[in-house]
Amino acid sequence: MDSNIIHLSLDLSSFSGIILSPEQKAALQKSMVILKRDYKFNRVLFWGRILGTKTDYFIVKGLGSDELRSKAFLYSFNCLDWFLLPQSTREIVTSSYAIKGRFIGDPSYVYIYVETEIVGEGEDAQEEEITVQVTEEFRLVAVIAQIETEAAVVPRGAYIKNPYGQVNTNRRFEGLSMTEAKKLNSYFHFAEPVRLKKKTLLEKADLEPSIDFLDSLEDDLPSGSWSLQFEKGNSVVVLRSLLWLGLTFYHIPLTSHHGYTYIGTGQKNIDFPFML
Repeated sequence: MDSNIIHLSLDLSSFSGIILSPEQKAALQKSMVILKRDYKFNRVLFWGRILGTKTDYFIVKGLGSDELRSKAFLYSFNCLDWFLLPQSTREIVTSSYAIKGRFIGDPSYVYIYVETEIVGEGEDAQEEEITVQVTEEFRLVAVIAQIETEAAVVPRGAYIKNPYGQVNTNRRFEGLSMTEAKKLNSYFHFAEPVRLKKKTLLEKADLEPSIDFLDSLEDDLPSGSWSLQFEKGNSVVVLRSLLWLGLTFYHIPLTSHHGYTYIGTGQKNIDFPFML
């Protein structure tokens, strides 16, 4: 959510109970302008809030020249003082998979768990227990990365890929039509595509390379992991993730307004496949 329209965006995303106080909204708007200047971001968006048992993490996302790949995340406890998070790596994400339960709200807190690895080969192979330590800050990085990969949503056509491979806002995007807005295939994951690369040339024949370069929500497995509804007298389309409860996307058809926020505990709904 851009700082210029954060009040409108938060109001439109409030269908899931997303509520920030007027003081928090004002502090966020002011902070996002300062962060954009200090870190030389092209844009700064309010990403969401991860609820901790002691205190909550407010998260913003800063975007560079390539909005798909050039991004950084910062967190705050009061919407005024911000701290830059490390870049996500495969090692950070992998080491955090085994951590369960709620966040605490202390970046320096250390989670400790034991995992078993096979050491050696053949007849010499044996199990060895390894103690793994992960700080809550690294866990925060990993969870944000997972949510970005699995639940960040944009409407089809909202972003364009130039001949150099950079992805930026499509200034000509005027919103989805009411008919398009009702279809799940009109919404994309704003993350590096996975399923698109596996499609055949025949399946890609009708795609427009400059805008159809992301994975469609329609191809998600398990199917049914998104709830699509119209709110406010059918004037706003709202998508909610059933895998990451608390992720809400909104779009006003026939306008360029769209965005998403995550406000939740940072825990994936791993029971969802059994709820179908």
